[in-house]
Parts: sequence; C-alpha cells; structure tokens
Amino acid sequence: MNRKSNLDAVFGRPKKTKGDPQADQFTPVNEPSDDSQFTPVNNPSPVQERQRSGAIRAMSSTLRGLAAQADTAAALQMGSAIVELDTALIDDSFIADRVADASDPSLMALVDSLRESGQQVPVLVRPHPTSPERYQIAYGRRRTRAAQILKRPVRAVVRPLTDDELVVAQGKENLERRDLSFIERAFFARRLEEHGFRRETITAAMGVLKSELSTLISVARSVPEDILSAVGPAPAAGRPRWTLLAEGIKSADRNAVAALLADPNFQAKKTDERFVAVLTLVSPKLDRRPRTRIWKDPEGRKLVRIEHAPNRIAATFDETVEPGFADYVLEQLPELLAAYRARAR
Repeated sequence: MNRKSNLDAVFGRPKKTKGDPQADQFTPVNEPSDDSQFTPVNNPSPVQERQRSGAIRAMSSTLRGLAAQADTAAALQMGSAIVELDTALIDDSFIADRVADASDPSLMALVDSLRESGQQVPVLVRPHPTSPERYQIAYGRRRTRAAQILKRPVRAVVRPLTDDELVVAQGKENLERRDLSFIERAFFARRLEEHGFRRETITAAMGVLKSELSTLISVARSVPEDILSAVGPAPAAGRPRWTLLAEGIKSADRNAVAALLADPNFQAKKTDERFVAVLTLVSPKLDRRPRTRIWKDPEGRKLVRIEHAPNRIAATFDETVEPGFADYVLEQLPELLAAYRARAR
C-alpha cells in the first residue's frame, strides 16, 4: 500500500480509480517520510461519523423546537402572537358596550363572510382575572359569536391587560371599526362610570370630551334598562329623539309601555321601528310644539333654523346669508346618507 492509499484509508476517502477527475486534486501536507513511521489518528469511521451526525441533527432539532416554544411564549406574553381559542373558553367583557339585537342582520352577514373567507382580523382577549384557563374579550365579541355559530375556533391575540387598558382598547376598537349607536355609547359611558372608572379613562375609551360625556351619561340615566333591551341599539335615533323618549317615559302609562314591549308584533320589528313605536306611544305626553335652535356659521351669522318634532326634523336655510348653500347641501345628501349608513352598520 502506498502513502496515498494510507491517507485515503485514514480520512475515509473512497478509493480513486484511474480516470477519476477527482483523483489528482488532493495533495497531502506534512506527509511522513516513512510509511512504517506513520501512526493513523484515531478518527471515527464513516459509520461512526454518520451516527454522530444523526445525533447532532436530532439535538439541534430539539433545541430549535425549544427555542420556538420560548419565542411563542414570549410573543404571547407581549400579546403579539395569534392563537386559535375555543369560543367556549371566552367570556364577554365585564363592561357591556353593545345592546343585544336578535334581529341584527349584520351578524349573519358576518357569519357568511367568515364561512367563505375565514377570519381576517383577530379578536383581542386577556387571561380571565378570576377563572384560570379562561379568557375575557376586550374586543371582537361579534367575531367570536360568529365563530361560535360556525362551531370553529376564533383567532385571537392574548394580551395581559389591566381593567383600564381593557376598556380603553374596547372603546377605541369600536370607534374605529363599527361605531356604536348613540344609546349604546351612552350606556357604555354610564356603565364605565358606575364601575368606578375615572372620567379620564372614560373619555379615552369613548374618544369624547368631558362635556359630551356628561350628556351621554345624563341620557343613559333617563332611559330605563327594560326599554333599552326591548328597543335595541336603534342606530337611526340620535340624542334629540332619545331625549324626547326619556322625557315621555317619565309621565307615560308604564302598563301601556309594558304591554307594547311584550307584543309579539312589536318584537318582530327592526330595532329602529321598535324605537319609533315606543316614541309614538309616549309622545302624546310630550309638548308637541317644535323645539327650535339656530345653527350659526363661524362668523356668527344665523344660517340654518332647525325645528325638532317627535317624528321629524326640519331645517330652513337663509338664502340671504349664504346664497346657494341649501342647494349644495342637497347635492351632498347621497354621500351623506352612504356615510351615515356605513357608520351605523
């Protein structure tokens, strides 16, 4: 055996054959001058090397798995990982921000959307503060309800939140994604106050000034809970008409109101129609004279006269102050209506 063959045997190289293009590419360095003086190093055999490499690969895979688990745990701790949760483990927020509406057509539209396209936006939950292994919604109740109807898990971000952080996140998401109706916003503000939250936290959650917050809470205190539950969110009814209803309830025949709320025909109506029915019932007790206010431009000129009646609002434009403004407003009505409907959904 020549020196080249010895080295091939030591390093586990396959024997080269004549004509092999790789045969002459290896030039040994510091070769021993005498074959008999060369003692092979105790290198592993190719079989040992393969076994050792397999063990290293297995260990590397295990370490990568542990690192991935650690990364996932850290991401969950920071609230940046999206996980799938059983809807049966998720409870509503401790502060209700929606008024239940059994006739809400948008819920079934959301169910159809999730069925066809999947859930595109995750909900936000926190670990339940008093029930281990359960969660509490900050926002995404309708998406969670839709997933529950479809009997599938809901995609969620789990984030540790204080009570203040939860209600602020809850309020801001509702403002950005699907605006609450006036009465829902009013009762959300009232419930936050009753729960002991500071006005600063409530204004941050609601995105309103303190003066507007006072109005919301005042109206919510004037509307009985049973009427709110029976009527629903009534997105078409704003503050003036809810104020009229609250005033009428004070002197209305409560037996007549209770009979109306229990009527199956009333319950079959849509939420805005239910509101009109209650307002019509209590409105005879109100002063029927229209309430009038004047809208002024930034220069203080009296531009629009607005008259509020129980079932209508009339606006009269003074053409001598701003000629052509009334026509311009009429031209904008289609866009205004579309924007209003998009906000009310």
